[in-house]
Amino acid sequence: MVREANVKQATAEKQLKEAQGKIDVLQAEVAALKTLVLSSSPTSPTQEPLPGGKAHFKKGHTRNKSTSSAMSGSHQDLSVIQPIVKDCKEADLSLYNEFRSWKDEPIMDRTCPFLDKIYQEDIFPCLTFSKSELASAVLEAVENNTLSIEPVGLQPIRFVKASAVECGGPKKCALTGQSKPCKHRIKLGDSSNYYYISPFCRYRITSVCNFFTYIRYIQQGLVKQQDVDQMFWEVMQLRKEMSLAKLGYFKEEL
Repeated sequence: MVREANVKQATAEKQLKEAQGKIDVLQAEVAALKTLVLSSSPTSPTQEPLPGGKAHFKKGHTRNKSTSSAMSGSHQDLSVIQPIVKDCKEADLSLYNEFRSWKDEPIMDRTCPFLDKIYQEDIFPCLTFSKSELASAVLEAVENNTLSIEPVGLQPIRFVKASAVECGGPKKCALTGQSKPCKHRIKLGDSSNYYYISPFCRYRITSVCNFFTYIRYIQQGLVKQQDVDQMFWEVMQLRKEMSLAKLGYFKEEL
């Protein structure tokens, strides 16, 4: 009797596994049908769900191969509907050659081909603000490595003289003239004036500063752990950050 009970139990467990497998197949078919219905276009078969989980195809249309494969119940077939993508990169040969030429004799002259292109495409657009005179002074300070940025903090607001109105304030950006909360301020060289800047302007300035800092390190021979290719892609990453900043994308400290 015990043996007979064990046989019945084994048979029941086998039938349970088979039933679960059929449920998985049916669920995969339902998911595939939902995907096809949502992604169907006027030129693709129009499916109308009917009782029993079957799909009816209108006259004049034939079931295509993609529909049949999606209904096979295999999870691998569902991956065809949603292709897998990955990030790729490929060096522009002209940019790469210009960088290699610059690295052989690194200079900070903006007229050299390597830097001139970056000035025109990234640096100038990134540091173009409505207050053009102050923007030019900011660029000069960045080039000379004499610009400093500090958080405003919670110190009391000082009295602002009439001659220093253009410096902005905690609620007015000095570079754009817009009413924005300013959490940082900049100081240019030996000037005693502080200019309040919005988070957006700060990110644009810091993205340019990061670029200049890195190429200065290369010029000074401080980048020793990277080969030419790694240096090139680091420069491209810094250019990407400047491009995003000038388009309006920025990160703000909370």
